[in-house]
Amino acid sequence: MSRSVRTRPEGSGRGLSEAYDTALLDLDGVVYAGGNAIAHAVDSLATARDGGMRLAYVTNNALRTPDTVAEHLTELGIATDAGDVITSAQAVARLIAEQVPSGARVLVIGGEGLRVALRERGLEPVESAEDDPAAVVQGFGGPELPWGRFAEACYAIARGVPWYASNTDLTIPGARGIAPGNGAAVEVVRIATGAEPQVAGKPLPPMHRETILRTGAQRPLVVGDRLDTDIEGAFNGEVDSLLVLTGVTDGAQLLAAPAQHRPTYVDADLRGLLTGQPEVTGEAEEGFRCGGWTATAGAERLELAGDGTALDGLRALCAAAWTAGGEQGCGLDSGKALARLGL
Repeated sequence: MSRSVRTRPEGSGRGLSEAYDTALLDLDGVVYAGGNAIAHAVDSLATARDGGMRLAYVTNNALRTPDTVAEHLTELGIATDAGDVITSAQAVARLIAEQVPSGARVLVIGGEGLRVALRERGLEPVESAEDDPAAVVQGFGGPELPWGRFAEACYAIARGVPWYASNTDLTIPGARGIAPGNGAAVEVVRIATGAEPQVAGKPLPPMHRETILRTGAQRPLVVGDRLDTDIEGAFNGEVDSLLVLTGVTDGAQLLAAPAQHRPTYVDADLRGLLTGQPEVTGEAEEGFRCGGWTATAGAERLELAGDGTALDGLRALCAAAWTAGGEQGCGLDSGKALARLGL
């Protein structure tokens, strides 16, 4: 993928599962939400796998171990081995292991996923700032994580112990809606200490490196629902991406996306892995066309004319918005155009 500014979603004459050798799939908001499989995910992934595409599940959620994630996916009907799961806990554990002595103690503020990943790297998880840790690592600990754990991190950081975070996602999707993620917890410690952690998870390079090392992907396709983690991570790794609209990103956010948040492809859900992608044609002066739609950027708002599928209309609007917005993103009103598409 070129690092030049993307001005439209790309087309593909082949199904994406044929054009790429490995799908690097986010979990929350892509494969499942609140523990339940998202519509069409199970069948689509099975078809892609049966056609020869490798499936790797890449998550910023450091709470669960790869074994636990694999068991959950298998229960949903997606046959998965622990080796198919890459977590931000693994990425941050490698980052720490490269900077502290082998066997060093690491104060864990988070769940079992972090402890397992640290042990895999020959590091010793500990629970207290009084255990003489060489590092502090913070990852998502779930809704039951005690408030006192944040204080423990602060005590160690105040003594000069380096601080690491698995990821800084401010939110996490669930069955009941959007809940605070690890990034919100990281902010608690940041405010109290004034310190800055080294972060491993998406969209930063340590997570992409961990994923490529563990999968050996040659032609990877990042599949996600978040612009600021999944899609930006693909941009930073210079690989292609597919945004699915089953998670946190809505149409307005997509149209306003700055350069680093623009996916290669856009589709409704994981069925997009199995199909080609329609081409967006045209230029700013004459309008951008996809399917039966034509989109243009007016003085104050995005305009949409024609008829067809909502996705084709959204793809045309992306081209109009991204071209008008340059690298920084489009600030034109998109409400009327999106309402016409039911988005």
